[in-house]
Amino acid sequence: MSGHSNAYPIKAKFLTPTVWGLIILAATAVLIVLARLIFGIGSVTNLSNSTPWGLWIGVDVGAGVALAAGGFTTAAIAHIMNREEFHSIVRPALLTALLGYTFVASSVMIDIGRWYYIWHPLIMWNGNSALFEVGICVMIYLTVLYIEFLPIVTERFIGHVNLPGFLKMLNRPIDKFLRILDRGLNTTMSFFIIAGVVLSCLHQSSLGTLMIIAGPKMHPLWQTPILPLLFLLSAFSVGFPMVIMEAYISAKSFKLRHETEVISKLARFVGPLLGIYFAFKIGDMVIRETFVYLTEFTLASTMFVIELLFGIIIPLRMFLSRSVLKSPLALFIASSLVIFGVLFNRFNNFIIAYNPPFTDARYFPSIYEFLLTIGFIAFEVLLYRACVMIFPVVSKEDHQGRSTKYAIRWKV
Repeated sequence: MSGHSNAYPIKAKFLTPTVWGLIILAATAVLIVLARLIFGIGSVTNLSNSTPWGLWIGVDVGAGVALAAGGFTTAAIAHIMNREEFHSIVRPALLTALLGYTFVASSVMIDIGRWYYIWHPLIMWNGNSALFEVGICVMIYLTVLYIEFLPIVTERFIGHVNLPGFLKMLNRPIDKFLRILDRGLNTTMSFFIIAGVVLSCLHQSSLGTLMIIAGPKMHPLWQTPILPLLFLLSAFSVGFPMVIMEAYISAKSFKLRHETEVISKLARFVGPLLGIYFAFKIGDMVIRETFVYLTEFTLASTMFVIELLFGIIIPLRMFLSRSVLKSPLALFIASSLVIFGVLFNRFNNFIIAYNPPFTDARYFPSIYEFLLTIGFIAFEVLLYRACVMIFPVVSKEDHQGRSTKYAIRWKV
């Protein structure tokens, strides 16, 4: 895991005009979180007793878990299937998944009424609860992600521990500890990679189980017995597009060379995965005869058609095109559509399709809910940028033959 000799911390200016904009959005999210913790969840959301779950669960958690699927899909193809050519994209995918699940866990904490009881599932087990299974799997998988990231940390600091002043006495013990930790991780990492893939499959599907429990409160276009399978297939479908989009944005942001060959090979898997997801979705609709609802011009039917057309059909056609597979920009557009489709699917399942029978007014997110979601995304981007500038995450060729492995300069 730590043998990626071509992975380097990126030298770049951290604070740019775009980064300042992201900082403002992230700071706004922090203020909203403080208001929620001090004045209660009702002060910043439009949630009610009839609609206890809203945007933060539907998008920040439901979509967030799916969009972080690149971590376990790339780990599966690179390490379990032993496809050596994809090893260069594993670390960025792992970092994206780690940050994504960190903010998923944060979203769960701020969304529950008594946020200070977030630790209760650890000691109060309920084996009959789908939500309990989701919570436990997410907590364990998040721990596994941090363990999988540790070899990158040890690679960065082994031989480079240089504490100042009286702390110098700790340099050798810390370096020795890092070397022991690195050897232990290299020995056991296969277990954590397999555990991460298994745990991801479990909670990705269990999120669909949560909505099955809603029963008739869910619109028939989305309410189906195979909803857990559809959630899992959509996660498989969006994993590689997330990696492709991240690689494209990173290359543009840091002025790196596009890894067109590797990304093109990865993109070849997306078409078949999307096709399988599409086949099950259409097959389910035909078998249950829910296509009759598409003849009605309603909000639900419109949202379903948008999800199907722009989130599956158009990107599916694009990923099956040879010309698209050779173009970084076209792959970025196609990947963005898949990501939009999965995000839209989760939004539809948790918000549009869900219609409780006893409610005075239909739920619509408050401005603070939108701002928090946008702020969390901005925060995640900022942390990603900081991490790739500190740790050897992104593969980058040093064409001048110099060793730039740990030359990090934070230009303000």
